[in-house]
Amino acid sequence: MLIHLGKIQELVRYPVKSMAGVPVETAFLGWHGLQADRRFAFRRLKDNSGFPWLSASRLPELLLFEPTNFDEKAEEPLPTHVRTPDGSFLEIGSAELKNLISEKFGSAVELMKLKHGIFDEASVSVINMATVAAICQAANQALDTRRFRANIVIESAATEPFLEDSWVGGKLVFGDEETGPMVQVTMRDLRCMMINLDPETAKQDPQIMKAVVRMNQNNAGAYGTVVRTGELRVGQEVKLILE
Repeated sequence: MLIHLGKIQELVRYPVKSMAGVPVETAFLGWHGLQADRRFAFRRLKDNSGFPWLSASRLPELLLFEPTNFDEKAEEPLPTHVRTPDGSFLEIGSAELKNLISEKFGSAVELMKLKHGIFDEASVSVINMATVAAICQAANQALDTRRFRANIVIESAATEPFLEDSWVGGKLVFGDEETGPMVQVTMRDLRCMMINLDPETAKQDPQIMKAVVRMNQNNAGAYGTVVRTGELRVGQEVKLILE
């Protein structure tokens, strides 16, 4: 069964894990997610767990660091610098940036670069605008997709929130259904406290997560894996294939 969902409203990649996202009009969807997405992360040197990455859940101020100066001539358009919250521009691999992050965190970190990305659950995350709108309204907050850090924000014709739950097990196809990029939707996105963080200030508002817990058992959006690569663009038609 083929269902016409709507169109791509936003495309965002996050070159450095937990730092600010970078909206784009087009992005290549490869086998490891959007090109240049989450290729860098800071690792906590004293953490021997299976997930040593420093995230905004531990250092909220990370959200205020902005990757910038993208090298468009490279294999992937990765940032060469980061704009710090005070407006300074530091090279992404510099000791200055590493030391600044370590100082703010209170423990030593080092920058890591992984060719295939550094993801929590899957290489692609999607959310529907209706879901974002319903959550923000319930929490009495201005609509802001940045809180949810999705790669692909979809504007569907339906206004019902949490439709993403029904997409699990299906395939999202973008553009031409025969040749366009395709993502297998694998699981709901179980949220953490990061959605409470204001992208502009990094201050917390627990009402956001409370709303998601109350409305949909703390799930908002969905994760997926790439089954066909290709170019994504804002405004591109989105369809759902259910078998």
